[in-house]
Amino acid sequence: MSTSPPREAVRAHWPRPSTWPVWVVPLLVLVVEFFGTMAAQHGASRNRAPNGGDGWGHGHGWGDGSPGYGTTHLDALGFAIVLAGPALLLLRRRYPVPTLAATGLLTGLYFLRAYPYGPAFAAVGVAMLGAIVAGHRLVTWAGTAVSVAAYFGITALIGVPFVERGTTGRAFPVEEPSVGGVSVVVGWSLAVLVTAELVRMTGQRAAERARTRAEEERRQASEERLRMARELHDVLAHNISMINVQAGVALHLMDGDPEQARTALAAIKEASKEALTEMRSVIGALRAQGETAPRSPTAGLGRLDDLLARARSAGLAVDAEITGERRPLPAGADLAAFRIVQESLTNVTRHAGPGPVTVRVRIAYREREIEVRVEDDGRGVSLLDDHPGGSGIRGMRERAAALGGTFDAGPRAGGGFAVRAALPLTGEPEDAADGAGATGTTGAGEGTPAERGGR
Repeated sequence: MSTSPPREAVRAHWPRPSTWPVWVVPLLVLVVEFFGTMAAQHGASRNRAPNGGDGWGHGHGWGDGSPGYGTTHLDALGFAIVLAGPALLLLRRRYPVPTLAATGLLTGLYFLRAYPYGPAFAAVGVAMLGAIVAGHRLVTWAGTAVSVAAYFGITALIGVPFVERGTTGRAFPVEEPSVGGVSVVVGWSLAVLVTAELVRMTGQRAAERARTRAEEERRQASEERLRMARELHDVLAHNISMINVQAGVALHLMDGDPEQARTALAAIKEASKEALTEMRSVIGALRAQGETAPRSPTAGLGRLDDLLARARSAGLAVDAEITGERRPLPAGADLAAFRIVQESLTNVTRHAGPGPVTVRVRIAYREREIEVRVEDDGRGVSLLDDHPGGSGIRGMRERAAALGGTFDAGPRAGGGFAVRAALPLTGEPEDAADGAGATGTTGAGEGTPAERGGR
């Protein structure tokens, strides 16, 4: 069945990192860098003294006896670098490029000082991703290439052999570049950049889909409101024109009536004429060029029996029940109730599935509102299925909302589908007798007084 829920069902999923509070990612990076660096220092050997070590970088090597690597023991500067990188990420959304430059410098300084190998590069990786997602692609790619080249250029000038890394007493006891080291750094940089590009493209596609979906919903809502405005224009323009002409005839033929009645009729004529002029200026422009006003009677619950008969001829078993005092309704509510029943029956015909289908139509006239219920025992379809070209549930909801009413639609317990609308009766009801005289007794070619004086 053609459906559209009030709010589209959304699958439960983790929120996107871009929607997290700005401090969440820096906190995660801080935990990873700090504990990862401490673990790396614990496993590394600061020198190669043959007498073993103390487990914090002052011994022979790894715990299994294999040779370790030299490293500078973490000092105040090392800890400051480890803490400063995640702290700078707090600025990544507002200042992505400066954040990338600062974290890159800190990471380079960390490795130039020959501190323990570890996840000290995590902060600059996050900064690279943030800069690309923010749209600074060229700066990030070029800056990464220049920074990597500059780092290895500096290490080629001041580097020491790998066996002397962190053991020479220099300010920057970094090892000389090697094929393996260059390959690791370049490969890691490319992996981060490519991942960032994929994240950026995924985000753009998701944003485009959301924008397209929102535009489609706005377009459908606008088209439905336009159709409703045209229908209301036809209903109201006909009735106001009829009132205007009949009031003028009454004034012309009236003889001997009290002055108060004459004054009231004159007020009716003036008010209807003014309302007709105002409505034409505001709503009349909505009619498509070349489209003519319909000459058939206006749709409403007065034609409900014909509508149900057509549904029965289509093979549906329709059970109708009307409760409350049946009476003329305001034009908007009458039209909306009729259209909701009509659209619901159309949806049952299209989507209720094979086999005999029973539809129960309930119209309840209440003091301040009219309630419409349409239920079927067919198989129905998912709420996410809606026809982009038709009004469907969305159109019925727009009609109810335009009148200040409520609307619900969804699967029934035990199978089938149910539609319920409650429409407030806030306007003046149509005069059924006058309406019948204006539209029901005159042929299309004769022209009623309303047609001659209205449109």
